[in-house]
Amino acid sequence: MNKVSTLAANGNGENIPTVIGIDLAKNVFALHAINRYGKPVLVKPQVRRDQLLDVLAQLPPCVIGMEACSGAHHWAREMIALGHTPKLMAPKFVIPYRIQGKRGKNDANDAAAICEAVTRPNMRFVPIKTVDAQSILTLHRVRQGFVEERTATINRIRGLMSEFGIVLPQRAEVIRKQAQLAAEKMPSWAASAVYDLLAHLVTLDMRVAEYDEHLKRMANRDERCKRLMALTGIAHITATALVASIGNGHDFKNGRQLAAWLGLVPGQYSSGGKVKLGHITKAGDRYLRTLLILGARAMLANAVRKNDRISRWAVALQARAGYGKALVAIAAKNARIAWALLAKGEAFEPA
Repeated sequence: MNKVSTLAANGNGENIPTVIGIDLAKNVFALHAINRYGKPVLVKPQVRRDQLLDVLAQLPPCVIGMEACSGAHHWAREMIALGHTPKLMAPKFVIPYRIQGKRGKNDANDAAAICEAVTRPNMRFVPIKTVDAQSILTLHRVRQGFVEERTATINRIRGLMSEFGIVLPQRAEVIRKQAQLAAEKMPSWAASAVYDLLAHLVTLDMRVAEYDEHLKRMANRDERCKRLMALTGIAHITATALVASIGNGHDFKNGRQLAAWLGLVPGQYSSGGKVKLGHITKAGDRYLRTLLILGARAMLANAVRKNDRISRWAVALQARAGYGKALVAIAAKNARIAWALLAKGEAFEPA
């Protein structure tokens, strides 16, 4: 008799788990399950990695809560294949439920807190990514790593040359053009080091260009990305990142919720009927938020030369609220429109 049959044979379902909290780790996981009345019925403080799916396969379909961490999306897909309903949560949303019980920090208590948090009606969950979506995001992560390394290399070149009294502007294009000639004024060993950095910079430029080409081909093959790229301020990089991160947008009720999830809305500090709005929350995915802000910057730079409705709105907004607030407003607007295009499957109509 398997685990499900044993639990069902014990009576009126009081011993049948309906909600499970799992504290993920590298090798040893903790599992905490409750029944429909909220009573713990299955507590396993130590489950080896190779045993987890076997344990879950013996249980009836359950809601399984996990923290969104490394490997969480992989486990979620495996649990869906077993008939369960996994839900991922940001770790910071689980912490209050562990503190609430005034218990120590260990794997078993973390699993119990996750089990409690996943049952809350107002809990916000992380969309579960498919294998294809994670593959696209892998390209984004590697490309972004090359971009950051390229920026660090440029700064290193400027810093080393400034030690010899050669101060170059911060613009990357100027560094590429002038550093080679300026290095001739440096001692031979120092100049050799700068030449090596410049050669490494060329290599990084080539790798970034290769990944840009990969993402461009992916965007041109995906109808959802094509719809997003019709928006001013969203190109192939932002489009593929949005589609890979939120899919069809069905995990959000509306576009405003997506903008809030990206941290593009002002934080609220209200009390006693007095509404006070502060800076944007900067919650959620920093990479997506940065891409939308950069797209808004490009849109605003070209808006003065256009006469369409959105460009006129953007120019008027900048004059009224200032450059920084206009960028955030444009990024939030693009996020809301992007949700509508993905969720409703419609084409963008500027009018």
